[in-house]
Amino acid sequence: MLAAVGTALAVAVTLHALLRKRRVSVAVAWVGLAWLSPIFGSVLYLMFGINRVTRRARRLRTKPSEALEAPSLEDATVPHTLWPLDRAVRRITGLPALVGNRVALFRNGDEAYPAMLAAIAEARTSLVLTSYIFRDDPTGRLFGAALSEARARGVAVRVIIDGIGGGYFRAKAYRRLSAAGVPAGLFMHSALPWRMPFLNLRNHKKLLIADGRVAFTGGVNISQPNRLATRPDHPIRDTHFRVEGPVVEQLMAAFASDWAFVDGEILDGPDWFPDLAPVGPTVARAVTSGPDADIMKIESVILHALNGARERVAIVTPYFLPDEVVMAALALAAERGVTVDVVIPRRSDHVFVDWATRAHVMPLLRSGVRIWLDEPPFDHSKALAIDGVWCFVGSANWDMRSFRLNFELNVELYDARMAEEIERFIRAKMETRLTEDDLRARHLPVRLRDAAVRLLLPYL
Repeated sequence: MLAAVGTALAVAVTLHALLRKRRVSVAVAWVGLAWLSPIFGSVLYLMFGINRVTRRARRLRTKPSEALEAPSLEDATVPHTLWPLDRAVRRITGLPALVGNRVALFRNGDEAYPAMLAAIAEARTSLVLTSYIFRDDPTGRLFGAALSEARARGVAVRVIIDGIGGGYFRAKAYRRLSAAGVPAGLFMHSALPWRMPFLNLRNHKKLLIADGRVAFTGGVNISQPNRLATRPDHPIRDTHFRVEGPVVEQLMAAFASDWAFVDGEILDGPDWFPDLAPVGPTVARAVTSGPDADIMKIESVILHALNGARERVAIVTPYFLPDEVVMAALALAAERGVTVDVVIPRRSDHVFVDWATRAHVMPLLRSGVRIWLDEPPFDHSKALAIDGVWCFVGSANWDMRSFRLNFELNVELYDARMAEEIERFIRAKMETRLTEDDLRARHLPVRLRDAAVRLLLPYL
């Protein structure tokens, strides 16, 4: 009987994987596991291998451009050399790059939090907030009180906290907001064991929008360690951005899609989507990514940008475990003479990621990619700047989790001033270089440990 059940389960997994898995290696791995251990393998596939995520998202109010050829003179909002990239990202996202935006960079919670709290205090019609981590610590309570006060004065408030990052079993900040009457939801949260994707699929976005006009996005979560001035035990440096202008509508649409998924409510109307006039010189576009209809969009944008790089590429990321396709794009850029610099922490907040990274990057070093080790305290910043004219910022790390499993939000900026500011920030971290000799000098047990941990790459 067990043999018959096991065979039936293995057949079912095989059929499902053949029809649903895009990557051959992933399909082969699941099918092999199901046949080698039919019951155990099938249970794992049921819990982790099936993507149950579907969107009940509203249609974007910003209509996608149909101009997939080179822009006309009236439509040419980006430099001529970037037309191919603009065309590709339009096709990937279905969204146009919008002119007339203003972007400002903030370092750490010390700079970002006061600006965010001021925007909350000045809001008059609506407030939305998404955060992967929302701690019930002094910083979290400060934001909770500000959101509660906004609701008390008649502002429509909606909050999304990730079901894992917000504290899966306790979620104190969520409970505090709910007790105060603030409409809040936990993303991908369930206590039912057969709905296990909540362990592996996470909403990693960080987004605050006031009155549908002023947005904040980037890498900064809501927690006390981001306030370096308070001298926390485990400080976290980070980078966040204030965005104003027409692109805020695309950011608001991204939140509305997530809120419809979490709560079922459709956010629409002028309180959430006001008319937005140009306020600055930056051309910008939102790029969302996740294991649903947006799968691999951020990774695809990065690949197009790397393939079009002519002179230099500068990357800062807290975790660096990209897949073979991104690794190849970085290596090819370096081999054709592009200066490729990648800054990673010497020690991140996840030691397993550090181990896996050391086992992962040797091919890049051999291709001429320069990898730099940023000294503590840990920097959670993530940004990409190319040729001093284009940059890509937001919540996505350079790893397979962010590119394929997490729900992420990045913003594409055609802005030489901001690209130069990000490049300058990254260059300041280029002091200690990781070399091939450093990797070869690791003792055999260390190399074996690092290589073994690297096998968990999709889940780190």
